Amino acid sequence: MHGGALVGWLMVALCTVSGAYCLLRTRTGTPQERRTARSEALMGFGMAAMALPAAVLTPPEWAWAVYGVVFGAAALRALRWARRGGHHLHHLVGSLAMVYMAVAMAPGVAGAGGHAGHGAAGDGGMGGAGGLPLLTGVLLVYYALYVLRSAGHLIPAGTAVAGFAGGSAEGVVRGGVGGGPGGPAGGGAELTAACRLTMGLAMFAMLLTL
Repeated sequence: MHGGALVGWLMVALCTVSGAYCLLRTRTGTPQERRTARSEALMGFGMAAMALPAAVLTPPEWAWAVYGVVFGAAALRALRWARRGGHHLHHLVGSLAMVYMAVAMAPGVAGAGGHAGHGAAGDGGMGGAGGLPLLTGVLLVYYALYVLRSAGHLIPAGTAVAGFAGGSAEGVVRGGVGGGPGGPAGGGAELTAACRLTMGLAMFAMLLTL
């Protein structure tokens, strides 16, 4: 469907731009900030690749195994730092969600071919996807709450929506969305929060296709 393809390309563009911005952030900041930026860049580029319309690129069967290995390794890395809390826990959930989607989209699971199932993002139909409804639902709830909270951090304090979402302008300046340290100050923090919000929305949209 034409409309579905447009949505797919929009997701590709937004995730690519977010990943590129996160990649730029790896050049500055503390070691923890650079680790966070590298994890977010990997997530952005990975989601951009997954969102490519199937009509443009149908990945080989082994590509889904590569996704699983790459984000499985990212999950193990995030697990190492997750005990410190903050945004590392979110990276762990995101990496595991990417592994889950890669498995669900694999040809042997999806039935109709992995990327064809993920065409939501690209073709307006995800009929062949093979996700587990309960697990998909839990992840959808998590990302819906994450998006609301992230949006709250981008809304000036004192508004009704910011209060509902638990966000404030001060929260952005202190370190961006997710409560973790390491966000750049001022406008950089707002861009970081916007990138995280974009990737949260993209993940929510992809999970809807399973």
